Amino acid sequence: MEWFGNSSKSFDFDMFSRSHLIVVAIFLIITVAIFLNRKKMKSGIWRKIEISAALSLILFEITYHVWMYVNHDWKFSRSLPLELCNISLILCVILLLTKKKLVFEILFFTALLGASQAILTPALSYDFPHFRFFHFFYAHIMVVWVTLYFTWVKGYHPTFRSVIKLIVFINLLLPVILAINKWTNGNYWFLRHKPKGPSLFDALGPYPWYILSLEGLLVVLSLIAWLIFRKWEKEHHKDHSRSPVA
Repeated sequence: MEWFGNSSKSFDFDMFSRSHLIVVAIFLIITVAIFLNRKKMKSGIWRKIEISAALSLILFEITYHVWMYVNHDWKFSRSLPLELCNISLILCVILLLTKKKLVFEILFFTALLGASQAILTPALSYDFPHFRFFHFFYAHIMVVWVTLYFTWVKGYHPTFRSVIKLIVFINLLLPVILAINKWTNGNYWFLRHKPKGPSLFDALGPYPWYILSLEGLLVVLSLIAWLIFRKWEKEHHKDHSRSPVA
């Protein structure tokens, strides 16, 4: 059961190592496959796959918390599912189970801006074949795949209002996260201090101004993502309208 233990001596993760690059390659290949086969993925069997994917994410997450508890690593100050990637996973499960458009609108931005970045630059200590390696990449990759699946296959798409909804969602959560940080002496969303190591936060100004800078950056990146998708959608519909009618 060493692969499930807490010792990272035999599982030190290195960014852009062979195991990391293999995972990124699999992620990109299946992403392209989803896009190329988007018209074929509309049969009723995919509803069962959606439910199975939601249950697998729930099972993985429960197992992760059990792993932390067994290894005496579960703490209120850092183990609650409150980081944006955790919230994205929760939204992903809700979307798979309910297919609610509102959930997709928020997940679209948190997944593509957060989870995709985590896949490319993971904050991870455990390498293959440790459980934590599988949990980290499975959770983040599935969040992105589910988002793209609902975009390309199910026909969901973000709008400018989606960006507004994201901003409202983040700012409604902000005081809750601040209160939980105070209660647990935690640093969720890095709202109490910056990460200890070098990071993007260093370019966003001193505390507490970097919080405003970070929110401004989120808005700008969300608008860019929406504009890119809007342009792709227009070109897609233009090409579709030009295609001969059978």
